[in-house]
Amino acid sequence: MWICVDKMSTAAKGSYTMIFMDIQMPEMNGLDATRAIRKLEDPWAASIPIVAMTADAFSENVTECLDAGMNGHIAKPIDIKLVIKEIRRIKEGRG
Repeated sequence: MWICVDKMSTAAKGSYTMIFMDIQMPEMNGLDATRAIRKLEDPWAASIPIVAMTADAFSENVTECLDAGMNGHIAKPIDIKLVIKEIRRIKEGRG
């Protein structure tokens, strides 16, 4: 996940539109990576929409992702219809 944080810390504005973040990764998990991105100095990079992708679908897992600064949560296995629905929800600014 350090790669994602590093890329966002040097990315030009508009290079990315959204991050799909796996939660359970070695070295730095997705929650810590999200927290690090949210602390970046560049307002664009720090506010990019981040969506959790994880097998953990309990309400406390969703809350933990949102508390870390993520904008959404998608449970695995991935259903492409739900992915599209979540992208639309975030892009339309619906909380």
